[in-house]
Amino acid sequence: MYRQEYPRPQFVRDDWKNLNGKWEFEIDHGNSGKDRKLYEASSLADQINVPFCPESELSGIGYKDFMAAVWYRREFDIPENWKDKRILLHFGAVDYETTVWINGKEVGKHRGGYTPFSFEITDLLKNGNNVLTVNAVDDNRSGLQPRGKQSAGYYSAGCDYTRTTGIWQTVWLEAVPKSYIKKAKYISNPKDSSVNIELEVDRKSENLQVELTALYKGTEVGNRTLSVNGNLAQGDLIVSEVHLWEPGKPELYDLEITLLYNGQPIDHVSSYFGMRTVSLRDKAIYINEKPVFQRLVLDQGFYPDGIYTAPSDEALKRDIELSMELGFNGARLHEKVFEPRFLYWADQMGYLVWGEHANWGLNITNAEGLSRFLPEWIEAVDRDFNSPALVGWCPFNETWDLNGTKQDDEVLRITYEVTKALDKTRPVIDTSGNFHVVTDIFDIHDYEQDVEKFAEKFRAMGEGGEAYVTFPHRQRYEGQPYFVSEYGGIWWQPGNDEGWGYGNRPKSEEEFLERYKGLTETLLKNKAICAFCYTQLYDVEQEVNGLYTYERKAKFDPAIIRAINSQRAAIEEEVTIKN
Repeated sequence: MYRQEYPRPQFVRDDWKNLNGKWEFEIDHGNSGKDRKLYEASSLADQINVPFCPESELSGIGYKDFMAAVWYRREFDIPENWKDKRILLHFGAVDYETTVWINGKEVGKHRGGYTPFSFEITDLLKNGNNVLTVNAVDDNRSGLQPRGKQSAGYYSAGCDYTRTTGIWQTVWLEAVPKSYIKKAKYISNPKDSSVNIELEVDRKSENLQVELTALYKGTEVGNRTLSVNGNLAQGDLIVSEVHLWEPGKPELYDLEITLLYNGQPIDHVSSYFGMRTVSLRDKAIYINEKPVFQRLVLDQGFYPDGIYTAPSDEALKRDIELSMELGFNGARLHEKVFEPRFLYWADQMGYLVWGEHANWGLNITNAEGLSRFLPEWIEAVDRDFNSPALVGWCPFNETWDLNGTKQDDEVLRITYEVTKALDKTRPVIDTSGNFHVVTDIFDIHDYEQDVEKFAEKFRAMGEGGEAYVTFPHRQRYEGQPYFVSEYGGIWWQPGNDEGWGYGNRPKSEEEFLERYKGLTETLLKNKAICAFCYTQLYDVEQEVNGLYTYERKAKFDPAIIRAINSQRAAIEEEVTIKN
């Protein structure tokens, strides 16, 4: 079993080859493989099922101790009809520092465990079999790399889980012409019935144009041809019908992009976009000029058999279905840059998501943290910019002090400013929970389990008074929309005294549901709060505060949770109809 679906669903070409499956593999505990020239080796010691990390059962390895470095090797050939094309080698994600060789010749390097990278390998290929070798170096205890929820100790503990080393997303080849469409960026403008499209073409050439065709449910609704100036083409595509992408109502347009040379097609990409705006006013988050209370759930993106990698595309889709069955309309994608196909399903299903990086483990008490964080964060924003489901960015989460040293506020400030420069269409939370420096939305985390004490914290702001602020000596509220972005975390796994969760455990299912109802209704009924995020959708290893088990089995009747979560949605719908 391996992942076979197309890995980049919003930018699709026909000429591609999946390199997932059985690879040769070797653990390099001493990180000495380069000295030993393993990139020239005729074989490696073991085998692995790519793209599953060696810690996972699906990889066929299942080794869960620290690995300083790992090596991969496989042979491949090039389809006959690709012979006159440029060949690109793509990696969805490799944790953490990667070096790649083709036929013993180094192709390039990449630093970062969560974002895609690619190399052109055309000139290094030969007829017949070619050898691809990959080395990944990973040290999540260094303080120099974002690790997210990967445990920095031998054992998983608390809210840190099994590590991921090396390749964990699809590896694939792509054939492109000498000049090809490299990148696309979409900004929709529903009021003007248009979408602004910016395209980047690799390798400049005279007499290049790009033809754009938008379709809605198979019917053409817009067409335009743009000239390529240098390596860029930009312009507005007018559509004859405006259908808004909304939570639970995911109207999407197909987009066909054709690169023309002297009027003849030389490259083609299939894509899609949604007509959707996000704005902030009246201390609320507006989607398409309507206030939408975001009923979010924390999704960690872990799987019992694949760890960071979903066992199948269907498993990605199923997690969204499970969340929506409980009455949530979106998720915080927590301490991890999720794979593109998760966002694809969110786009297709009308499911709101917040993009977040895996900052835990990275020392941000000085500027070196910025140098390690920012390049990969820019790659993440660039990769996911076009997703209509993605309604906000949150680069950092809970930036706690390190050994008594405070965060460098400039690291957060600069990251916020860079994110806003890259994307002016979405709100940015500088750091979720603490400690805010500059943020579009003020969010807090609170795991109080006593419903009365929890409600008391928010009572004054619900009556027009002062907002509840955690760590008031370190951050202050400045009138932004207010988001309780982590709460709950109610520990529920009867008979498991070794599990981990927040606060005291309920003594019965009835007590759990009463507590869930009380905590959630406190937030739903407070007019000063615009969004919540419940911790969490499913258990992960020893953390047993999910609404589903780690195997995605419901702990409670979904209808009961859905009825609680959906109360404010019904109120908002009634208000919208009246207006």
